[in-house]
Amino acid sequence: MRIQVTPADIAASRYAISPLGEAMWALRLCAGQHSTPALAPWVARVRPAYERLRRELPAVGALVALLRRNAYNADFVQPPPAGTGRSFADELAVVRATPLAQARDELARNLAGHRTPPAYAQRIYAAPDVVDRLADAIEAVWAALVEPDWRRLRTILERDLVQRAGRLVTYGWGAAVADLDPRLSWEPGGHLGAIVVADRDRGTYSLGGKGLLFVPTVFGSMINYVEPPWPFALVYPASGVADLLGPPDPDRPPDALDRLLGRSRAAVLRALAAPATTSQLVRQLDLPLGSVGGHLAVLRDAGLVRRTRTGRAVRYTRTPLGDAVSGDAPAGLTGPES
Repeated sequence: MRIQVTPADIAASRYAISPLGEAMWALRLCAGQHSTPALAPWVARVRPAYERLRRELPAVGALVALLRRNAYNADFVQPPPAGTGRSFADELAVVRATPLAQARDELARNLAGHRTPPAYAQRIYAAPDVVDRLADAIEAVWAALVEPDWRRLRTILERDLVQRAGRLVTYGWGAAVADLDPRLSWEPGGHLGAIVVADRDRGTYSLGGKGLLFVPTVFGSMINYVEPPWPFALVYPASGVADLLGPPDPDRPPDALDRLLGRSRAAVLRALAAPATTSQLVRQLDLPLGSVGGHLAVLRDAGLVRRTRTGRAVRYTRTPLGDAVSGDAPAGLTGPES
């Protein structure tokens, strides 16, 4: 697939967070339809809640029965966000507003060539209130699996959003898509370049000045939207997912960085693989504000982190020395392609 873009599409492009999308990806993780090794502890923690949902709400099982890898999945149960600042309730209202005819068409396309769903799921798909029943299932998944961790999840997504939006504006399309996903590449072409997606769809699509919607995800992998009525959109894995679970398990044996800096200070340095404000680090690591501020001051004095001000926000990021000490490269900060 080729998505043709022009310099004008940069101004029209935007980044958004999808709480509902995270709920659907969390469901995939728990159902074994997708895996992220860094999130295995999270999956183990929420599995009892997931199994309870499967027992108590047949519509959750009907959602699971729709899930496919590398094939079409009904769009109406996971629409891209219409814009920034959308809440889960806003997105769920979009799902509930799906016309029945559209839902039936997308379900039929989803199930074509797919394994035969259980009889109870088929009855739900055929019901006149199928849209509301599937929406109720999504709402239950959100409440049980995602909402309890949403404060920390949103921090990860917001950090990625700010970082990557800056790369698009500063360096252009090549830098913006360079490390989003291995299946994405940039094909320069003067005024008209193209984002190339390794996909079964071999078509060519043009943004036509409408820009592209970028949607980071903690739980998911790359998907694209190129068909009406949805906006052109790319969902991509956010950076910093390995830091999602917060401070290291106190029972985990300390590693060399823990012994060098102390466990909490090492956690702060690791978390700065992507730029963050003090408040974001507090939410992500579940540490007191004074503790995080003190660790940042020490790390800054040691030359391991630096601070920059953008408007009213002060963000911290690791220096090259901080990258070397932490033992990894900063996520998504490789600069533009040559």
